[in-house]
Amino acid sequence: MNFSIVADRPLENYKKCDISLILLSVLLWGIGMFTLYVCSGNYGMRAFNDDLYFVKRQMISSCLGFMLFIIFATFKLETIKRFLPLMVVIALVLSIMTFIPGIGIERNGARRWIRLGFTTFQPSEMVKFVIVLYLANYFEKQSKITDAFDKTVFPAVLVSFVLVASIAMQSDLSTSVFVAALAILLFIVSGAKIFWLLPVMSILIPLSVLFVFLEPYRLNRIIGFLDQDSYLQTLNYQTYAARRAISAGGFWGQGLGSGLSRINSIPEIQSDYIFAGWAESMGYFGVLIYFAILILFAWRGLHCAMTTKSRFAAIASFGFIVSIVAQSVMNVAVVGGVIPTTGIPLPFFSSGGSSILFTLATCGFLVNASRNEIGPNDDIEIEEIIYE
Repeated sequence: MNFSIVADRPLENYKKCDISLILLSVLLWGIGMFTLYVCSGNYGMRAFNDDLYFVKRQMISSCLGFMLFIIFATFKLETIKRFLPLMVVIALVLSIMTFIPGIGIERNGARRWIRLGFTTFQPSEMVKFVIVLYLANYFEKQSKITDAFDKTVFPAVLVSFVLVASIAMQSDLSTSVFVAALAILLFIVSGAKIFWLLPVMSILIPLSVLFVFLEPYRLNRIIGFLDQDSYLQTLNYQTYAARRAISAGGFWGQGLGSGLSRINSIPEIQSDYIFAGWAESMGYFGVLIYFAILILFAWRGLHCAMTTKSRFAAIASFGFIVSIVAQSVMNVAVVGGVIPTTGIPLPFFSSGGSSILFTLATCGFLVNASRNEIGPNDDIEIEEIIYE
């Protein structure tokens, strides 16, 4: 039996938004831009003859991201819901376009990007964003059905499977597993019966293991993780270099300038291993500061999920907070050698226009949810939600 708290009165006037959530979002973005500036200059100069190459691209993407932030923070929830079918279709079409010659881009055997004029786009980042909104909207509709017999998860399972499969086909196993796990979590918190998960898990786990063995580089990641003291110049080089950079930072960090010699030895540090640059420049103290800000961000986001009047906003806010926090923890764990390399970016930090675009859109939606907070004069009821 599952219960959730929802308001028994319709949404009326918007209240003031959570200013602290806006400030924390901007603060995380600012720290990420600072770290990218510190880490990417050497590689940018060597590869593109421009030490600000990655910073400029990230700034352009951030401008578009803040536009999405404003859109998702100010548009009415009903308006967002109306555009959801279109967003799902666009996400699927863009994913399919990765396989079209001349449009899709292949890197290291994976087709995860498409060309959009002067830049590239990674559709999986949009899928991460869209699947949370879709499931939140679907389960809100199901909660309004009074006959328990008519409650069903079949359409949600089908759409989730298609979205996850569209990522898996791009040879992006880590992201597809992450999105699948996120979808399963939303099924659970929304009231779906657990027995529906058993056949899903019985399929996903063997498939994931099979995909690991199908690609040599995935198997090498597992081998390197299980024997971290070996292959220091091959399989484990990035992790080894990242850990050296973290150790070099000490407690207070090396600051800016020529002291940051360790980060230059990490291949493409501006991407998945950028946290090593933050740790070397700011030290363990900076690491503690980062996690303190992340915890505050998670707390304010979960507060929005728990206090919003809209069931749609509540489920989506919970999913978005879990997504950002889980990606952050996983990325830092990879950099520290705690888990195998996943390819999951660090939100707000990792260079990548698609990632920062939808991270800021996510933050905008959380701010929108905070504008629908339950007030002291709002009546609430405990409603039993069971999906057959």
